[in-house]
Amino acid sequence: MSADRGNFGSKLGVILATAGSAVGLGNVWRFPFMTGQNGGAAFIILYFGCILLLGIPGMVSEFIIGRHAQANAYRAYGKMGGKLWRGVGLLGIFTSTIILGFYAVVAGWCLQYLFASVGGQLTGDTEYVSQYFQTFSSDPLKPCLWGVIFVLITHLIVVRGVRHGIERASKILMPLLLVLLVVIVVASCLLPGAIEGVRFLLLPDFSKVTHSVLLEALGQAFFSLSLGTACLCTYASYFSRHTNLLRSATQIALLDTVIAILAGLMIFPAAFSVGVNPDSGPSLIFITLPNVFQQAFATMPTVGYVISILFYALLVFAALTSTISMHEIGTAFFHEELKMKRQSAAWILTIVCSVICVFCSLSVGAVDSLRLFGMPLMDFCDFLTAQVMLPAGALLTSLMVGWVVSRNVVRDEFTNHGIVSESLFPVWRFGVRYVVPLCILLIFLHQFGVI
Repeated sequence: MSADRGNFGSKLGVILATAGSAVGLGNVWRFPFMTGQNGGAAFIILYFGCILLLGIPGMVSEFIIGRHAQANAYRAYGKMGGKLWRGVGLLGIFTSTIILGFYAVVAGWCLQYLFASVGGQLTGDTEYVSQYFQTFSSDPLKPCLWGVIFVLITHLIVVRGVRHGIERASKILMPLLLVLLVVIVVASCLLPGAIEGVRFLLLPDFSKVTHSVLLEALGQAFFSLSLGTACLCTYASYFSRHTNLLRSATQIALLDTVIAILAGLMIFPAAFSVGVNPDSGPSLIFITLPNVFQQAFATMPTVGYVISILFYALLVFAALTSTISMHEIGTAFFHEELKMKRQSAAWILTIVCSVICVFCSLSVGAVDSLRLFGMPLMDFCDFLTAQVMLPAGALLTSLMVGWVVSRNVVRDEFTNHGIVSESLFPVWRFGVRYVVPLCILLIFLHQFGVI
């Protein structure tokens, strides 16, 4: 490994930083409403099965590429598979850059709502809260400003390097995230009628399970773990040679799943307590939940005020752990391939992502003409990355590791050159060669309406 690349300083740092890259708004917002739409606990059971089938094998594949190459994603894929495979690493870098650009828009909304909560601005009837979001999101300046501020906060962490920036921030943000989740979960579960929400989340209703629900669970597992963004590959390039890749992937997947379930325990009991069905999609965070908290804690307004602040602080922390990882992917590429100082490389990413953020923000409110293929620019970026680029990157990664890279090289990385037992290696390799590509192909076909 190059002396100036840096690396994670502890096993805890590896787990928290890499789990932080996976844990984000998808866990706190998307997972609960997907669960609400698809049968509650039955969906969770299917999701966990998909984590085992697709998530962990896919994570280990990216870990092997990154740690073996000890380089940014572009160079790592080329070193492992040959020059043509560099394109897969480049695809991951492009994907993560676009995602960071439009993800920062929503992260900026969370930041605004955190400040609005502190100022007591999110109190009023349902119509007021709904109008508050519409007014804010259509403003030509404020959402852009908050989004760029979020990118700059991310920049300030990434520019400090792997150990002093990313790892240190992860060791602060991830425990805070867990503490905030537990506090809100306890408050939510103590509400009158909350037990119905807990029951919905934990008691499966298999009558709602269809082929579509299975594919939705497969897709959620795929996106939740950041497969296909080159993030896992980039972070693995900072792993030590002693890191047990399979164990780390399993621990990260379990932590990611626990946080998603805790998010369900935070939202469902409160929603059921006031008779709201929490499957309302994108409006859940910014319209439905402020009203839920307000109604649920109507007799204890101070508690409701504090819970609202803690909730949006939780969203900000969750978003930040993800944006850090996405920023690092491109920063590492420019730093190593263009021989730039880390600070300069980080600024390139910050500027590019800020521009994407501004245009995406304007497209969903102030400037209706910012469209591609009939969609607002932000929706198009979401569609392009989630339904095309991410699955393509993950599919090509599994094919490269399963069929192109030497079996001996893959086995050596999997077993840490014989230190770790290879008893599970044949099972894992079968999954990477056959199960993972088939799962991703099913996701592709489902997303485009073929099945």
